[in-house]
Amino acid sequence: MKEALSESLKARGYDTLTAVQEAVTNPELTGKDLLVSAQTGSGKTLGFGLAIAPGLFGDAEVFGRADAPLALVIAPTRELALQVKRELSWLYEKAGAVVTSTVGGMDMRDERRALARGAHIVVATPGRLRDHIMRGSIDLESLKAVVLDEADEMLDLGFREDLEFILEQAPADRQTLLFSATVPGDIAKLAKSYQKDAVRIATTSGASQHADIEYRALRVSARDGENAIINVLRFYEAPNAIVFCNTRAMVNRLTTRLSNRGFSVVALSGELSQSERTHALQAMRDGRARVCVATDVAARGIDLPNLELVIHAELPTNQDTLLHRSGRTGRAGRKGVSAMIVPPASRKKAERLLGWAKLKADWAEAPSAEEVTAKDEERMLASPDWLTPVEPSIQNVVTKLTETFTAEQIAAAYIRLYRLGHSAPEELSDISEAAKPREAFGPSVWFSLEGGRSAGAEPRRLLPMFCKMGNLSREDIGAIRIQNETSLVEIRERSVPGFLSAVGPDMVLEDGAALKRLPGAPQFERTPRRDTPTSAPERKPRSTAPARPEKSAQSRPSGTTKPVDWNDDPKPKPKKPKPGAKPATSKYKRDDKKASDTVSVEPLKARKPKSPGSKPAGGKHQPARGPQPPKGKPSSKKNRARKLSAAKMGGTGPAMRKSKSDKPGGKS
Repeated sequence: MKEALSESLKARGYDTLTAVQEAVTNPELTGKDLLVSAQTGSGKTLGFGLAIAPGLFGDAEVFGRADAPLALVIAPTRELALQVKRELSWLYEKAGAVVTSTVGGMDMRDERRALARGAHIVVATPGRLRDHIMRGSIDLESLKAVVLDEADEMLDLGFREDLEFILEQAPADRQTLLFSATVPGDIAKLAKSYQKDAVRIATTSGASQHADIEYRALRVSARDGENAIINVLRFYEAPNAIVFCNTRAMVNRLTTRLSNRGFSVVALSGELSQSERTHALQAMRDGRARVCVATDVAARGIDLPNLELVIHAELPTNQDTLLHRSGRTGRAGRKGVSAMIVPPASRKKAERLLGWAKLKADWAEAPSAEEVTAKDEERMLASPDWLTPVEPSIQNVVTKLTETFTAEQIAAAYIRLYRLGHSAPEELSDISEAAKPREAFGPSVWFSLEGGRSAGAEPRRLLPMFCKMGNLSREDIGAIRIQNETSLVEIRERSVPGFLSAVGPDMVLEDGAALKRLPGAPQFERTPRRDTPTSAPERKPRSTAPARPEKSAQSRPSGTTKPVDWNDDPKPKPKKPKPGAKPATSKYKRDDKKASDTVSVEPLKARKPKSPGSKPAGGKHQPARGPQPPKGKPSSKKNRARKLSAAKMGGTGPAMRKSKSDKPGGKS
């Protein structure tokens, strides 16, 4: 190891290396491609910083003038990229290396100027780095090493195309290191495509995952989730804590709730700008904020030195997210607590997540208000202030207090001041009582109240009215049945005397509605469906409908000899044309050559005018109206007289048949 790096490690207090750091710095692996899987908090950043050092230094002890980048580190999120930059900056500081970053959300012009000035190591997010490559503001020709940190997360976020583009632009003789918490199939394919004879290093084991983290699954009632979070924060009083939510809306809601309760809290979600996210994390590091409410955007790579508590306000979607969330605490040998808030409906999901992640959690109820108060007293008595000698600057005030007030008064005042500096705990429902089945209602008495469905009566209005005017609780009221003209309410028998006493002898409730006690169980009306009228006419069954009368022989179609069963076919049967008659034509021409009922549509053709300049009757888009002469010979007086004579005689000769074409809508 180079002397400059050794001095930097000693200055930071690093006496020994972690398992992953020792593995990647093995002299036998110098310059080789590595595929490393290690759990979060195991020192991966420092590990790959040391692994790429031999290729960057060469034979020199310090770096020369910064020109084109020698190393490229790619991280999935802005926060992780900036954190990696900070780690590599102090590691390579004594060697004179220039470390810069290119991440989304920052001013690209400032980044281009920094790259133009030169940098030895560039830490970037995939999207922004690809932009710089396409704009020609970064030169990758001199790269000696490329590191993909949290490679599985980058693939999950959809950066596959960006990573492939970047790796194809890098020199082929580079050293490529892939660091990932897990190695799924996609990571293995990526390593096979862009690494050469990579050495696989695995320092994780499912049985010992996060040995420094205490997992707790806290059972709460469905309505006490947020109250339980407040009590957990108060119970542990961690210097730094992260509360993870699944949505931005939940982050905003919980941040407001905790702020109103007196917690120094910041929010961290994807909707915030990079500047806001950076200030939020800096407030956690400086101690100005103690609680960070965040979405999973903060689950990868965030390293807060005093983070001792992680709370899952909502259960994560999978076991990997559970591990990465919890991995924010218990880092580098420090202890931490990962608390899951588990309402009854999420019990099975929590058990599955823990099983898939091969974790064991202590199941218990969320800390109650009494437990939080007892913990406060324990911390108060263990405070070092009791053993600190009295400073001369406050000796006069101490003497006045002891002479003016008794010890009991001074102690009471101290306790009150101590509690004023801490948020009061929340009262939680007894989860064991909530889990018990509801007590049987038992004997009851029914009451009838004037006004039902027709008057707009609803159970949600009757229940508070009975509780208020009858001095009852919700448990004293059983079923509520709304009839058309009345409303029926069931009341527990042992509560009836108090109810009658509160109502009074007049038995009148709001708006003069009369109340009547029923002697026994009432007969309920059948509630009609909303989409049908209340008094629908009774329909006769199909079998009792009278049969359709048979048509007479005169009304049957010509050519039939047996009675027609009109119920046989709902479609009317076409009449056969009379002998010698031409079939009627229309704009819809039926294709009778096929057995199927296919209709072919042909556009109407306008008739040519008889004389130059004349127009068809009815205009361009309307059929001809009025009597029109048939095709063939022009109409004459002799023809018209023949038609009139045939019509009077009732004949059906050729003249009569031709006259049908003169009717409107006939053949033209």
